[in-house]
Amino acid sequence: MSQPTIHTVVFDLGGVLIDWNPEYVYRQIFEDEAERRYFLTEVCSPHWNEQQDAGRTLQEATEWLVERFPDYESQIRAYYGRWQEMLGGAIPETVEILNQLREQNSHRLLALTNWSAETFPTALEMFDFLHHFEGILVSGHEKLIKPDPRIYHLLIERYGLNPGESLFIDDNPRNVEGARAVGLQAVHFQSPRQLREDLSVLGIL
Repeated sequence: MSQPTIHTVVFDLGGVLIDWNPEYVYRQIFEDEAERRYFLTEVCSPHWNEQQDAGRTLQEATEWLVERFPDYESQIRAYYGRWQEMLGGAIPETVEILNQLREQNSHRLLALTNWSAETFPTALEMFDFLHHFEGILVSGHEKLIKPDPRIYHLLIERYGLNPGESLFIDDNPRNVEGARAVGLQAVHFQSPRQLREDLSVLGIL
């Protein structure tokens, strides 16, 4: 059975094109690694952060957490007070792939990201390549996050995609599986080199 032709490539942003990591801030705040690990696992946890990606305001999220962990108030407030320091910069090898696809002008280029609506404008200011996409679907604007199937359906509907002819790239295996569950082609991003090889196999690069 032949591989379907891909007409649209959809990129995740954080972890694929942009290096984002709370550790960049909290290594400066916590000298003790065990306490830092506890804080980023149990206090400012990934689940807590996802709620902002799903539309909760930064202020509401911060005050909710301070009320529950008052001994960590200053550290909690640093999460969004110093959020920009968590951006380690672009991942140049993946940006190079994006630019190559753009120069080929043979595929539609879109992005689908779990990102707070309040912090995303900072990314737009910092990274010029974000303006090269035909469109970016930001979870915080839509009040939906990957891997909820509704956000993939929204992507498909908004941009008139044929799922079987659209390739989604994400560094989170859950999100890759979520995309496949609604019929999108998908690859799990693990490194720029691996992505380049996958795109070559698919006849995209």
